[in-house]
Amino acid sequence: MTDGAKLWESEAEDKVEVKYKYNTESMYYRFEDMPVWQLAMDYAVKIHELTSRLPKSEDYGLTSQLRRAALSISSNLAEGFGRETAADKKNFYIMSRGSLLETSSQLMYGHQVGYFSQQEVEMLKLFCDKLHFSLNKLIKSFK
Repeated sequence: MTDGAKLWESEAEDKVEVKYKYNTESMYYRFEDMPVWQLAMDYAVKIHELTSRLPKSEDYGLTSQLRRAALSISSNLAEGFGRETAADKKNFYIMSRGSLLETSSQLMYGHQVGYFSQQEVEMLKLFCDKLHFSLNKLIKSFK
């Protein structure tokens, strides 16, 4: 390795270390390592599986809205992770929580119109509650 390459590698490591120390997400180098992001992604997959059984007439209605809101949770976590300021990060994490609550409301609607069973909704609500708690904890770390 040339001296120039060694210097570049050292500088790159220093930048990663600075970003690591600055991130209030604790010790995570990548958003994919955040347990709350992993939980949000699992939730989106479960929502996708649930909505795959909805009637074709809901493709541009409940199916689309529920899937987009569920995926928005992990997407906003990822975008917030990449932001520089604590205020920006917190704002995206708050939007993530809003998307989570949107899915909760849509699940209740889906149950009331007969698309989802009580058991399916209760299982996803438990998942939702765990995710909500994790998001609140993350958001409060920025106060």
